[in-house]
Amino acid sequence: MKNASAITVEDFNALIREELPFAWEQGFRVERLVAGEATVRLPVDQAHLRPGGTVSGPAMMGLADYTMYALVLSRIGRVKMAVTTNLNANFLRLPAPRDLIAEGRLLKLGRRLAYG
Repeated sequence: MKNASAITVEDFNALIREELPFAWEQGFRVERLVAGEATVRLPVDQAHLRPGGTVSGPAMMGLADYTMYALVLSRIGRVKMAVTTNLNANFLRLPAPRDLIAEGRLLKLGRRLAYG
C-alpha cells in the first residue's frame, strides 16, 4: 500500500512512552499517521499557558518538533536516533487556550536530512 506508514500510531505511541516520557507526559498524541503525513494533538491545560492566558511558545515548538518526528518515522520506521537539527518558527497569532492540532507533511526525505 502506497500510503502505509512505516510505523503504526500504536507503535509510535509505545516508542514515545518508553523512550521520551517527557513528551508523553506533556500530552502530545498522534491521531493520524500515514507515509509522510501526520495529525498530532496537544491537549492544552494550565501547564501549557504563559502569562496572559495564551499557549506558550515552548509548547507550540514542542508540538511542531514532535509532529516532525512522527513524520520522519512514518517513512523510515522505528529509528531512535532520528534527531532534530534545526527548528524555526514565526508566531503569527496568539492561540486560544484550547487543544492545538498540528497537521504535518514531509516535503523531502534525503539520506541524512528531512524537511517538513
